[in-house]
Amino acid sequence: MKGNEKVSMTRLLDSVSSPEDLRKLPLEKLPLVASELRQTIFETVSKTGGHLGASLGAVELTIALHYVFDTPRDLIVWDVGHQAYGHKILTGRADRFHTLRQRDGLSGFPKPIESQYDTFGVGHASTAISAALGMATARDLNGDDYKVIAVVGDGALSGGLSFEGINNAGLLQKNIVVVLNDNKMSISKNVGALNMYLTRITSGRVYNRIEADVWELLGLIPRVGGKARKLARRMKESLKTLLVPGGIFEELGFRYFGPIDGHNVVFLVETLRDIKDLRGPILIHTITQKGKGYDATERDPLCAHGVAKFDKVPGDIPPKGGAPSYTNVFAKAITSLGKTDAKIVAITAAMPDNTGLNQFGDAYPDRMFDVGIAEQHAVTFAAGLAVRGAKPVVTIYSTFLQRAFDQIIHDVALQNLPVRFVLDRGGLVGEDGPTHHGAFDLSYLRLIPNMVIMSPKDENELQHMVKTLIAYEDGPIALRFPRGNGTGVAMDRRLHKLPIGKGELLKSGDDIVFLAIGTMVQPCVLAAEKLAARGVSAGVINARFVKPLDTILLDSVLAREPALITVEENAVAGGFGSGVNEYLVSAGYDASRVRNQGLPDRFFDHATRDALLEEAGLVPGALAQAALTMLRDDRRLYRPVAG
Repeated sequence: MKGNEKVSMTRLLDSVSSPEDLRKLPLEKLPLVASELRQTIFETVSKTGGHLGASLGAVELTIALHYVFDTPRDLIVWDVGHQAYGHKILTGRADRFHTLRQRDGLSGFPKPIESQYDTFGVGHASTAISAALGMATARDLNGDDYKVIAVVGDGALSGGLSFEGINNAGLLQKNIVVVLNDNKMSISKNVGALNMYLTRITSGRVYNRIEADVWELLGLIPRVGGKARKLARRMKESLKTLLVPGGIFEELGFRYFGPIDGHNVVFLVETLRDIKDLRGPILIHTITQKGKGYDATERDPLCAHGVAKFDKVPGDIPPKGGAPSYTNVFAKAITSLGKTDAKIVAITAAMPDNTGLNQFGDAYPDRMFDVGIAEQHAVTFAAGLAVRGAKPVVTIYSTFLQRAFDQIIHDVALQNLPVRFVLDRGGLVGEDGPTHHGAFDLSYLRLIPNMVIMSPKDENELQHMVKTLIAYEDGPIALRFPRGNGTGVAMDRRLHKLPIGKGELLKSGDDIVFLAIGTMVQPCVLAAEKLAARGVSAGVINARFVKPLDTILLDSVLAREPALITVEENAVAGGFGSGVNEYLVSAGYDASRVRNQGLPDRFFDHATRDALLEEAGLVPGALAQAALTMLRDDRRLYRPVAG
C-alpha cells in the first residue's frame, strides 16, 4: 500500500479486539488486515510521534505470529520493541492506541504491566533470546507445554547478548523459536561480519533460483503437489547446506529456515504452522523492509525510525528547526577538530546518524568506526586505540553506555587511558520513557577513579567542551549533553579549552546559592530572578564539572554563609549533589544548610520532557519555591523572607 491508497469505510480490523478474534478470520483475509493495520499505525504516529519505520515493516510478521500461536498462552518476546505497535493494536489496545507515548497513555515499548501479551519489558537491544530461553527453561521445569517465540531484528542480533543467548540455547536444546526480522537496518544501516553473512544468504542467487524453480514445479504436479512440497521442505535443508555460505546457525545448534518473504502474510502463516511443533531451537529468517507501505518511509527508513508528529502526507516527515541541536553542535565541533588532528578517531554503537558522527565519517571515513550494537566492544576497542596513541571518542547515548560499565572501569579507568566518552541524550528524553532516560550517568561515572566529567550549560559552551575533551590527555574524560535543541545563544567562532575542574560564578547571592550542572543552569538563573522579586539574594554557579569539583570557587562563595541548593538532571542518589555533599562534610561545612534537587529515587515514565521536568521539580518556579522553603526552615536566617 502506498500513501495515497484508500481503505474501505468498514474495516475488517475493527472486528479484531484480540488475537482470538484474528484467528477466527479466514487466511485469505489477512492481507487486508495487514493493509488496515499499517494505515492505523501510520495515521496514529503522525499525531503522536514514535518509532514508525520498524512497526510498518513488521506488520505481516506480527499478524502471522498471533494467527498461528495461541497467545497469550504462547509467549512472544519482542527485542527492543520498536516493531511492536501492530502487536499492541491486535492485543486489545486499539481503542487506546491514540494515547501512544502520551502521558498516562500506552508506552512506546512492550510493558508487562500494560498487557498480559507483553511478556517482557524491553527498550534496549539484544535481550529477547536470553529472556525467551529463560522462559522456556522455566516452562520445562514447571512441566508446561506452551511455545516461546523471540522476535529479533538483524541489528539486535549484532549485540553480544544475542550471541550469548544463541550459544546457550544451542547447548540446552530447549524448544524455542527465534524469528530473525531482517530489514538490513537497526537505526542506521547495519554493519559488521554478521550483516555481510546475512546479505550473502539473502543474495545467494543460485540457491534462491533453484529453490524457487523446484517449489513452483512441485506445486504444479496434480494431487501430489502439496505432499511433494512438504518433502521438498526437508530436502531443502540438504540443498541449503551445499549452496548457502556458512551455516552459522546450524553450527550453533539451531535448525534454520529461510530466508522467506516477511511481507507475504499467507506464506508466513504456512511456514510458522509447519515449524511450530518441531523440537529444539528453531530460527526463521524473514526479510522485511523498514518503513514498508509508504513512499516516504520506504525511501528514507532512517528518517522514519523515530519521528515527531507530522502531516500525514507521504514525504511530509518534517526536519527539526530552531536553534541547532546539541548533537549537531557536537558533530560540527568534532569534525572541525578532525581537520588538524589526525589522531582523533570516532566510535559509535550502531548510531552514526543519531549521534552526529556521520558528519565526521563523511569527512574522515578511515577514522570513523560503527561497531554495531556492541557497547562493551566499543569501549574496549577504544581502550586499545588509546594504548597506541590514538584519541578515541566513544559517542553513545547515555542510557546505552551504562551497558559497558565494567569495560569503562576495568579496561579504561583502571589503566588511566585517555578515552573520551560523549554521552548524548543525558537526562530525561521524554516520550521514549524509562528505558531511554539518561538518568544515571553522572552517578555511575562519578564513582569511577580517574574519570573527569563535564556538562555544558548551553550549545556554545558545548563546543568549547569538545575542544577540552580532545585536548585532555591525563586519563578518561566524559562529556554529557541533553537531547534536543540548544538555547539559541550566540556561537563563538573560535574554540578554546576550558580549565579542567573550573566552574563559573554567574550571579552572587547572600541568602542562597544554586550550584547547577548542565541543563539546570538556565532554570536556576530564572529561579534566582524570581527570588530577587521576593527580596531574596540568590546566586548561581555553573559548575561545568561534576568531577573534579571546583572547591576553590565553592569555598569562596560559601564564605558568605549562604544556604546551598545543588541542581542536576540526574538521579540524586550518587550524582552531582552527592559529590558536593561529600566535599562539604570532609571540609567541615554545616551540611544541614544544603539541599539536593534532581531526579528522585524512582523510574520516570513517558511524557514530554517539559512535563517530566515539572514533575521532578526541576523548573524555575519549583526551584524558587524549594529555595524559599529551605530559607524559612533555616533558623539562622538573619532576616525574614518576603511572602
